[in-house]
Amino acid sequence: MRNLLSIEEVDRDAMEAILGRAESFAEVGRRDIKKVPTLRGRTVVTLFYESSTRTQSSFELAAKRLSADLVSVKAAGSSVDKGESLKDTVATLSAYDPAAIVIRHPYAGAAQMVAGWTGAAVVNAGDGKHEHPSQALLDVYALRRRLGSLEGRRIWIVGDVLHSRVARSNLIAFRRMGAAVTLCGPPTLIPRGIEELGCEVTYSLDGLEEADVVYALRMQRERMSGSFVPSLREYAANFQIDTRRLGPRQLLMHPGPVNRGVEISGEAIDSPQSLIGEQVAAGLVVRMAILYEILAGQPERPAAFGDGPAAAEAAAPTIGQPA
Repeated sequence: MRNLLSIEEVDRDAMEAILGRAESFAEVGRRDIKKVPTLRGRTVVTLFYESSTRTQSSFELAAKRLSADLVSVKAAGSSVDKGESLKDTVATLSAYDPAAIVIRHPYAGAAQMVAGWTGAAVVNAGDGKHEHPSQALLDVYALRRRLGSLEGRRIWIVGDVLHSRVARSNLIAFRRMGAAVTLCGPPTLIPRGIEELGCEVTYSLDGLEEADVVYALRMQRERMSGSFVPSLREYAANFQIDTRRLGPRQLLMHPGPVNRGVEISGEAIDSPQSLIGEQVAAGLVVRMAILYEILAGQPERPAAFGDGPAAAEAAAPTIGQPA
């Protein structure tokens, strides 16, 4: 796997490889020395044009845990504020010879364009309303640790599906791992034709008790140019997941950040059924696994440093060794 641009491009075998590698890193994370030398001498760039806490911090910590050098760039405060284009920014960063660029951008397809402008591997950390593949992988990882398998499980994704890149990526990933997916929300927040991806669609929470997993989505008001619901109060009355609607056997998930009292009640967030904290923890090991799978088999550049394919191959078994 050269890049991670879309979960659609990752088949089940590749997903299993990433999830298995994440399990190995979870074991390493329980040790006193948590770093491994796999990416020593490589540079990872994080380039974020949108605000982020979980995704950016976990990718940056993942790079550090793999002993990579890290360059962190946010659009605010950089030359982007002076009018520099995405292409020129990528050209500038590529001059530092990075092994990988992790990018979040408000426009769909941005990660794909970046992959055509640089020799570095590119990881899509969210592009507009398109996809968020690493979130889908960490959600599958967190669920499998709790459930063992997703085969035959019924997962409801509830809320602002229209503006959610997480919803699209998770729908594809959950189905690829054998789950049945239902999308639920107001008609104005469900994309037309989404059923073609193999899911069910409903416009009310009737039947929610049949779900094994309830995945609530945030109302993404920053992406809304019009009024999609009469009010947040009315939305909460009809679609909020609270402890009255959440059965004792059901698991609750959310990609964060959570608007307490809107899509989920505070009581449900803090309930034993909530996997939200486990999702955050999964983000680190899964993103370590993504960087490992993309970069561990790639030769370092420049080769004059004496770290070619043989060195990369020799580094692969050292996953459990301290840096």
